[in-house]
Amino acid sequence: MRTLVQRVVVTILSTMFLAAAGALGGYLLGRAFALQQAEARLDHYANRILLESVTSSAESRAVLATMNTSSYDFCSDTEIEYFRQLIFQSQFLKAAGRMRDGRIACSTTSGRSELAQAQNIPTIARQDGTKIYKNIPAFRLDDQNVISVQLGNSFIVYNPYTMASLVMPPMHFTETAIDASTGKGGLLLGELPKVDQKILMQDGKVQIGDTLYATRCATNGATCMTAYISIPDALALTRSYAMVFLALGALSGSLVGVLFPMLYSRNKSVEQQLLRALRADALTVVYQPIVDLSTGQIVETEALVRWTDEYKNAVSPEVFVKIAEERGFVGQITKLVVRHALRDFGATMRARSTFRVNVNIAASDLADSDFLPMVDKALSDAEVSPRNLGIEITESYTARQQVARNTILRLRRQGHYVAIDDFGTGYSSLAYLHDLSVDAIKIDKAFTKAIGTDAVTVSILPQILTMAETLKLRVVVEGIETKAQADYFAASNQRIHAQGWLFGRPVPARVFLQLLDEEEARLSKVQEEEMPAGATAVAF
Repeated sequence: MRTLVQRVVVTILSTMFLAAAGALGGYLLGRAFALQQAEARLDHYANRILLESVTSSAESRAVLATMNTSSYDFCSDTEIEYFRQLIFQSQFLKAAGRMRDGRIACSTTSGRSELAQAQNIPTIARQDGTKIYKNIPAFRLDDQNVISVQLGNSFIVYNPYTMASLVMPPMHFTETAIDASTGKGGLLLGELPKVDQKILMQDGKVQIGDTLYATRCATNGATCMTAYISIPDALALTRSYAMVFLALGALSGSLVGVLFPMLYSRNKSVEQQLLRALRADALTVVYQPIVDLSTGQIVETEALVRWTDEYKNAVSPEVFVKIAEERGFVGQITKLVVRHALRDFGATMRARSTFRVNVNIAASDLADSDFLPMVDKALSDAEVSPRNLGIEITESYTARQQVARNTILRLRRQGHYVAIDDFGTGYSSLAYLHDLSVDAIKIDKAFTKAIGTDAVTVSILPQILTMAETLKLRVVVEGIETKAQADYFAASNQRIHAQGWLFGRPVPARVFLQLLDEEEARLSKVQEEEMPAGATAVAF
């Protein structure tokens, strides 16, 4: 009896010990795993903010360059109104104007004000002559930090709510930039943590004390974004991970507690997730119809790439394509889209010589020596003509380098349809478009949304249509969502193609092909009804 009791006691004690050991091991490993997940989220957050900063910086440089070439009298009413039009067309800017020796001569918000008496001292001065000011009193709004950038005698002011919208407690961020005169970093936005400057000015992830840091820097290294979070907040953010591992450890013992989290120890950064998705062909391609406004018939489609990450979150193409560009593997995305488009619509394109699938390409594709051979081989393997595969290039990409223009000319010579996408967001001229020798322009949706409003962009639309007609360019209008918008363009005497939710949202290939079949059946029925009695239909 005593032996049985001893065995029961020993069994209970050993079970309790193993359960406690497993729970402890599971908790420690769960804690480590939770911190790893928090670190991945932090890195994703830093990347997201940096991409927003890089995009807004590119816009500001383009606007400043345009302002500095103004032919109007300095700070005249005409020039101020011109600057206002530039700001109205921008996404990230709030104001603009002229500045000399740190003194504001005029601005789009206050005209030729008396603020010229106050001299502003730049927070950061860069080697290219750019000066960055923080919180100029004339533009300070509530408690928001306001950043102004000067180049030459022109300056712009960022909308303070752009970055404010990216705040995601309990994570924090700080934006720092290198001052050319001192070589040291200066705070632009966010809260400056008490940490070595190297942490804030170099790509990487690190834990200092009870805080996790993830820093992402722009390609030129002049601006960096650091996201950070305290470990208690990080654990609270991912508390469920620790609790799950503790339960598994208590139930399964120390062995399971050790091995289980190891299965999930992979790097969860956006870049690594995207690379894994590309290797697994896990990105999807959807297709949005493009119709002829005069007939309402579908004449072409745009292939649009989509990706859902390992957290089951849909990631915007603007985010993951930029990451792929920065890391040098955007060509893999282009290749995937071309492969999917030819696989999904190969038979349709062979049967319908006039039907076209358009794919977007990145700036680096234009300079990639493998791009054209890749497209040629894909077309040859699919037995599809180049005229059935259109190429869309964002307007800002085409002006960056001569090699881009050379590639466009080669694409045209091989029979591809080439269109300038998002037209109107850059600063193209008649001579520039003539040199590119493209087939079409796609008017950016920002112009479409302005129809029926007092926005300055509406007044530019007739000029764009006239420019296209002069150069004999086809016009495709993006973002049409209402009948009023469609009617505006349909009233033109030009043949215009349209794309937008009014005509169809992006859908999988099988749904799109069904739409084509339904349209073909409908047209056949109409033709039969209109055919004179006794006539025989002839198929071509």
